[in-house]
Amino acid sequence: MTMVMSSRRTRKQKRAALILAGVALLGIAAGLVLYALNDTIVFFYTPSEIAEKNVTPGQRFRLGGLVETGSIVKGEGMTVSFTVTDTIKAIPVSYKGQLPDLFREGQGVVTEGRLDPSGKFIADTVLAKHDETYMPKDVADRLKEKGVWKEGKGAGP
Repeated sequence: MTMVMSSRRTRKQKRAALILAGVALLGIAAGLVLYALNDTIVFFYTPSEIAEKNVTPGQRFRLGGLVETGSIVKGEGMTVSFTVTDTIKAIPVSYKGQLPDLFREGQGVVTEGRLDPSGKFIADTVLAKHDETYMPKDVADRLKEKGVWKEGKGAGP
């Protein structure tokens, strides 16, 4: 008796090939999504972290911390300059636009924009905390790590 070898795949092999192809397609899709989002991902840093991580001018990111007391200077039109600090390092910020109503010295702020070559942060968005008990969680966590956040102020939602 002679046995003829079949070149057909077994059901198990077909299923494994189908699963492998599905995983490969999902991996490719995830890679394409991450590549597409690469330009829109905005990182969050405190002033101390910007110095440590050597953030390059022109790179878009969020800067968070406290508005330094005595640093708010209103310029021409709607231009405002102020300093954001984590009490260890400080970064000057320039913003053109209307500030949130509750923006003031000594309060938490998150700004979004880019560093210019001189090291000044050019903000296009400014977010201020909305009451006495709110601080963006990322900002509060980073300030706690630096030892400058007082628990009595609370961290928000």
